[in-house]
Amino acid sequence: MKKMISIFVVLIIALFLFSTSVVITQENEYKLIREFGKVDTILTEPGIYFMVPFIQRADTLPKQILIYDLASSDVITMDKKTMITDSYVLWKITDPLLFSQTLNSSISNAENRIDTVVYNAIKNVISSMSQNDVISGRDGELTNAILDNIGSTMNQYGITLLTVETKRLDLPSDNKAAVYERMISERDKIAATYSAEGNSEAQIIRNATDKEISIMLSTATAEAERITAEGEAEYMRILSQAYADQSRTEFYSFVRALDAARLSLNGKNKTLILSPDSPIAQIFNGTP
Repeated sequence: MKKMISIFVVLIIALFLFSTSVVITQENEYKLIREFGKVDTILTEPGIYFMVPFIQRADTLPKQILIYDLASSDVITMDKKTMITDSYVLWKITDPLLFSQTLNSSISNAENRIDTVVYNAIKNVISSMSQNDVISGRDGELTNAILDNIGSTMNQYGITLLTVETKRLDLPSDNKAAVYERMISERDKIAATYSAEGNSEAQIIRNATDKEISIMLSTATAEAERITAEGEAEYMRILSQAYADQSRTEFYSFVRALDAARLSLNGKNKTLILSPDSPIAQIFNGTP
């Protein structure tokens, strides 16, 4: 019986020693093996490891991306406008040894450092921007400016800030209405300026078009007069050629006489009175 008890006690001790010497590292964590309080080994890969019981102990640090939610705070823009900013930070531990040495492996200490550094960066960036620029910078420009302002400050703690995103960027409730009215007034002024510029440009286009039309009409009128003059000159040339030949002259006179007779036979009266020396009368009388 005593022998069985001894074996059982030995097994319990062995099991205890084994459990205190085994270190299991997950994929999303670092394991820091400390020996007499000093970091001796850092386990970064998942697996099962062993350490010396009672002499060494293991601390765990997160390896995944962490989120820290900053408290809402008031900031003042370059044009002395107060705004309320509510942001969060995505960060991770990239140097567990440095993190342990500077922040004593404390996530709370790290968040306090992040809170101070990020808030100061947000305040510095927004204080150098106008209110309109801050509002329009929500598409990424504000985040980039904040990260640039922080720079490599957090590297000394073994921390990397991945991004600083703004959840809410608002105006204090007591001056929202005044700010909105001012913004509407500014937009109305801009719209009026655009309208005036558009009307001016339209008038310039109309004037240029009217000038082009006047030039085209003048050119067309001159061309029409030139063509008319050429036609009249050609007409006169044809008449001159016609009167130059005696036979053509007599035929032309006869045709003109017929045209005159045709024009005189209008209405119900179809009587034509001709003088004896008329070309038509001579034809009717058989006079050559």
